Amino acid sequence: MWWRLLISALAGIGLVWAGLVLVLWRMKPDSGRLQEAIRLLPDVVRLLTRLARDRSLPLGVRVRLWLLLAYLAMPFDLIPDFIPVLGYADDAIIVAATLRSVMRQTAPEVLARHWPGTPQGLAAVSRLVGHSEA
Repeated sequence: MWWRLLISALAGIGLVWAGLVLVLWRMKPDSGRLQEAIRLLPDVVRLLTRLARDRSLPLGVRVRLWLLLAYLAMPFDLIPDFIPVLGYADDAIIVAATLRSVMRQTAPEVLARHWPGTPQGLAAVSRLVGHSEA
């Protein structure tokens, strides 16, 4: 009887995982923007850290950023690297989705104030999060 419960639990986990993969696939930016996001990932991680430490941001935003940083620090990925396209891009997709969410609750100037990279990189990240200017 216990094995039925185990199989059911594993099937449920598999369905949830498949749902997450589907959601990530639907949220994936076009390939040019995705390559841009992957190239900018080191600057974006520094940006995330700076934003998470900014006490002027709402607590919910900072918690979301710390959770994202914890996910990025994990030694394993939500989607294994052997899965085409999404395997290597899942971090960039999750970062972009979280930054979009954060930027809905903050001003574009906050992004510009904390950006550690070049103006071109800031413009690319602004496009990624849906702000035309920063």
